[in-house]
Amino acid sequence: KLNNRDPLLTVCSDKYKVRDYIREKGLAHILTKLYGVYDNADDIDFGKLPDRAFIKTNHRSGANIIWDRNNPFDHNKFRKRFNKALKSNYYWQSREWNYKNIEPKLLVEEMLEDKENKSLIDYKFLCFDGEVKMIFVLSEVTLPDGSQNPLHKINVYDRDFNYLDIKVGEAEHFDCSLVSKPKNFNKMIEYAERLSEPFPHCRVDLYNISGKIYFGELTFYHYGATQRFEPREWEKRIGDWIDLNSDKIFFE
Repeated sequence: KLNNRDPLLTVCSDKYKVRDYIREKGLAHILTKLYGVYDNADDIDFGKLPDRAFIKTNHRSGANIIWDRNNPFDHNKFRKRFNKALKSNYYWQSREWNYKNIEPKLLVEEMLEDKENKSLIDYKFLCFDGEVKMIFVLSEVTLPDGSQNPLHKINVYDRDFNYLDIKVGEAEHFDCSLVSKPKNFNKMIEYAERLSEPFPHCRVDLYNISGKIYFGELTFYHYGATQRFEPREWEKRIGDWIDLNSDKIFFE
């Protein structure tokens, strides 16, 4: 985290530029629709947007909101909040170099909704040297307005989707019966490994709605590499999956 300076980390941490990387990997079909890219929140013409859309920044975590034409939307509050976010540099929060040189943008994307589940399920594939070793499955990730839910829940599974009794950070577990192995799960594994191949470690976030796979994002330091795991032995075990002598690490 402190020393890897692979330029591809910056490209793939940029939620806008990573779309080109996804296309280069032959996976354009898993990208969500992109309705617009903006340098300033004042530039968005909401009259030209679809009735529902997801708005987020490309350069940081936690700055996102749902646009819904049929529900109240405070435009002034939105502009103040997101223009402030566009001026921030996420690097200073936890020293993740890959965020330092991203040019801030606002993205307006297709709104994903899963009618089979109460909330959209987030599948996070933890990959090491291009191999999926572990999967975090998150529920209740966002609040009704699209912002991050601090009380989201996390279950942990191995690459065969067997449940592992591991606690990640402060997140509680959810009832395993609420989520089964998704359709096209092997495709999700294939895509995660294809996208993570250039990196010693990469978290590939995917969604799966009735068997259709969508790309979420690529992350290189889960929660800034600050979360604790219980039982604590898993911290050592997972850490050992990272090859610190890998030629995929670029030192200055």
